[in-house]
Amino acid sequence: VQLQASGGGLVQAGGSLRLSCAASGRTFSGYYMGWFRQAPGKEREFVAAITWSGGSTYYADSVKGRFTISRDNAKSTVYLQMSSLKPEDTAVYYCATDLRRYGSSWSVAGSWGQGTQVTVSS
Repeated sequence: VQLQASGGGLVQAGGSLRLSCAASGRTFSGYYMGWFRQAPGKEREFVAAITWSGGSTYYADSVKGRFTISRDNAKSTVYLQMSSLKPEDTAVYYCATDLRRYGSSWSVAGSWGQGTQVTVSS
């Protein structure tokens, strides 16, 4: 599966952005999808995940209540709606497929997208 992320940009604190991740190639179906992010000088961290059906979602504590993950399987696309953005949300955001959960940790068994930059100014 190839993933193409888009929708990043520069936004003021308190603003909103919606990221999209379009999948192509092998089937999109049956897998958890999700988003990670990596800020300068920091490790990549889990942000959000969604089951194949979209019936269950999971979030990092730092974004819970502000970010919403969703998916449209007919369009093979997963979204991340980000609201009430903070400067500490500044990072490169990566979408991924076939996420696996191990306790409170998440890893990626599938593909990574190329990343999209989100910059939140104070």
